[in-house]
Amino acid sequence: MHFKYYKWDDRFSKDGRSSFDTLWDLFQQLLTISSGDVAQALRWLTELDKQYNITDQFEENYSLSDFIEDLKDRGYIEQDPQSGNINITRKTERSIRQKSLEEIFRNLDKAALGNHKTHYSGRGLERQPETRKWSAGDDIGQIDSVGTMLNMLHHSSLDRFELEEDDLSVYETDHYSSVATVLLIDISHSMILYGEDRITPAKKVAMALSELIMTSYAKDSLDIVVFGNEAWEVKVDDLPYLKVGPYHTNTKQGLERARHILQRKKYANKQIFMITDGKPSCMFENGKLYKNSFGLDRKIVNKVLDEAVKCRREHIDITTFMIASDPYLQSFVREMTEANKGKAYFASLDNLGGYIFEDYIRNRKRNIT
Repeated sequence: MHFKYYKWDDRFSKDGRSSFDTLWDLFQQLLTISSGDVAQALRWLTELDKQYNITDQFEENYSLSDFIEDLKDRGYIEQDPQSGNINITRKTERSIRQKSLEEIFRNLDKAALGNHKTHYSGRGLERQPETRKWSAGDDIGQIDSVGTMLNMLHHSSLDRFELEEDDLSVYETDHYSSVATVLLIDISHSMILYGEDRITPAKKVAMALSELIMTSYAKDSLDIVVFGNEAWEVKVDDLPYLKVGPYHTNTKQGLERARHILQRKKYANKQIFMITDGKPSCMFENGKLYKNSFGLDRKIVNKVLDEAVKCRREHIDITTFMIASDPYLQSFVREMTEANKGKAYFASLDNLGGYIFEDYIRNRKRNIT
């Protein structure tokens, strides 16, 4: 047995985590809530320290000033030379995505990570125990050598071994498929109404899902669309900075933009994940924004249903994650789900990430090309 010794660092707490790491975890959460506003996150961190005496619990004399200096030294924050504002760096953006992924996966089965298995057999990455006769085009790397030799011995003698084509046996393999996903996020004003922060969990899911795909599903694609009065695409690097605006909810254009993105993807399997908490309340009509926030306007609803049907005809599944408990709004989601033949989850903010990730990872694909 070998041991490796390091110089003692008295800035580590009893649980093995340094003072910096303790504050860093909290700071990343505050950055997500503040949409990447470093100054606001630091103000909140200062208030929390005053209220709960966080730094007083550290065994060494480590202050918030020390923490800020460490953030600069480690490349997590930098000062804009023109405005003088303190901003987060790409390193921090990546760390927040990884933190979101770890947080969501904490309660999920890690064994589910990997590629997307299907009900179909074919050339793939994981060997099954079952075998079958070899046919033209099969991967010779999957030949069952023992089974092939036994087949040959059935018609051979000790003096003469004769291998025939029918003797060749190959292992069955699971077929893995790539998936094109558009994550559709509602950023209308209702996402922060009634004192409930719904946009932060949605952002965390988007950051975690993007990190998962980039690190574990290299052949998959993820595009992100946000929608309010209108819909537009955002990049992965933009996610920490997303904010709710004074918008209505243009669900129709959100679905339309997602569908157009997926039309350009050369994937057999395409899906839309939509996170929303409210009813569709606006749409463009003759180049002008038609709005109605009172009840479910059938003119708007019917256009959304038309878009859901178009997605179905183009073999695009819509999975809606409804983060509101209003039965009136849930009835609309059920109607849209029926039109698309998709799925709907009525999720709380606590389990939103679990629902989306379990659905994504366990999704068994039907179309194989």
